[in-house]
Amino acid sequence: MISRLLKTISKRSNLLVIPLLLLMCYVTSACSRVEAGYVGVKVNLLGGDKGVDSEVLGTGKYWIGWNEELYLFPVFQQTVAWTGEDKSSGAFQFQSSEGLSLSADVSMSFIIDPEKVPVLFQTYRKGIEEITDVYLRNIVRDTMVQAASKRTAENLYGAGKNDFLAEVNATVSKKLEPIGIHLDYVAIIGNVWLPENVKQAIDDKVRAGQLAAQRETEVATAKAEADKAVAAAEGEARSKRAIADANAYALLTEAKAQQEANRILAESLTPELIQYNTINKWDGQLPKVTSDSVPMLQIK
Repeated sequence: MISRLLKTISKRSNLLVIPLLLLMCYVTSACSRVEAGYVGVKVNLLGGDKGVDSEVLGTGKYWIGWNEELYLFPVFQQTVAWTGEDKSSGAFQFQSSEGLSLSADVSMSFIIDPEKVPVLFQTYRKGIEEITDVYLRNIVRDTMVQAASKRTAENLYGAGKNDFLAEVNATVSKKLEPIGIHLDYVAIIGNVWLPENVKQAIDDKVRAGQLAAQRETEVATAKAEADKAVAAAEGEARSKRAIADANAYALLTEAKAQQEANRILAESLTPELIQYNTINKWDGQLPKVTSDSVPMLQIK
């Protein structure tokens, strides 16, 4: 009888194991994790609470019921590049103001505001990958198309590209900020692609402008060197003239001084002074040969 009771208990235990295992599997599968660098938003699929839960779920494990779904959104920097010829994920096509067909590889970088993840999900009802690949791409493309239509091909290809991108960034940022996406940048990878004949014409014009600028620089340099040489010559001439004037003035001054000295000397040569100087220099000897002329020394 005891043996029969044990067998009955064993059978009943086996019957309980299966539900318990199923329950454990369900509990395990219903537990979802939000990894570091992400936040989650819970969506209720049925009942009176149907819709997006306003609570933002941070890092951790959460119970997700059979009528709920968990969407994860990264809160670190996101960068995407649209390149190549694929129309749905490749380079952007747009037209210039002249109607020329242009294209460009484009990159975009942004970060999601964790507090606005429910708003972002309510807006698009998609995960971040589909939001990026479809909706953000469309916003950037449409903005670039509109901005390019106001500019010439030469402007977009050359110096006006930065102004074009500044307008695109400002417009895209204004559209994304309300839904919790902070734009870092929208940029063109490389150059805007133009029809080959248009590109060649623009390149030729740029080279011609560079050559003209170079010639202007050379002319300005030559003129500056000529002006410098003229200035040096004029300076040297002025210097020589100043030296000549100084020498002439010195000679004139010396001549005037000599003239004045001679005048003073002439005025001072009286007969008495001459007689006095002659006496001082006389050696006492009379001339041995005389004539009728008056002697220089008159003895009275």
